[in-house]
Amino acid sequence: MTSFLIFLAVLAIIVFWAIAMYNRLVNERNRVRNGFAQIDVQLTRRYDLIPNLVEAVKGYMKHERETLEAVITARNNAVSSLDAAKVDPANAEAIKKLGASEGALGSILGRLFALSEAYPDLKANENMMQFQEELASTENKVAFARQAFNDTVLSYNNTVENFPNNFIAGMFSFDSASFLDIEAPEVREAPEVSFT
Repeated sequence: MTSFLIFLAVLAIIVFWAIAMYNRLVNERNRVRNGFAQIDVQLTRRYDLIPNLVEAVKGYMKHERETLEAVITARNNAVSSLDAAKVDPANAEAIKKLGASEGALGSILGRLFALSEAYPDLKANENMMQFQEELASTENKVAFARQAFNDTVLSYNNTVENFPNNFIAGMFSFDSASFLDIEAPEVREAPEVSFT
């Protein structure tokens, strides 16, 4: 009888551990979703600013139509990637696609701002300055939200991948999430230093 009670106690401990681990995995996944919701708010704000920026620039940069169309195309691709990632922020492939489309959008926006330097009237335009300031502010908010999201992804991945949690995670299809890395080619380039 004693061995049966010990067996029941061990079985109860294992069952309670499995329930607690499952609940922890659900909580961690929900934190990832919440972190992504913060990114969603900022990226949506950014995407809403871009058409207004293009309209403000359009009158001045008539000869730069390709660049303006590329900005709109990159923005639309980023919106589509964001919509796909919203479905399941723990989906690594969707987050990678969002990061790639954000990198492309950032690159083309950088090109737009570089081209705007050649138009003195545009540089001095109050709307243009306001849009640049709003975008810069939004970029900072996106960076903070992305850092918070990546921190929650790290915590979630640690919970999913650590032993013995990985048994419960595997049984209930808790896959590792992906960090949101927004590729900015200019960040990876070595700066040129000249002393002449």
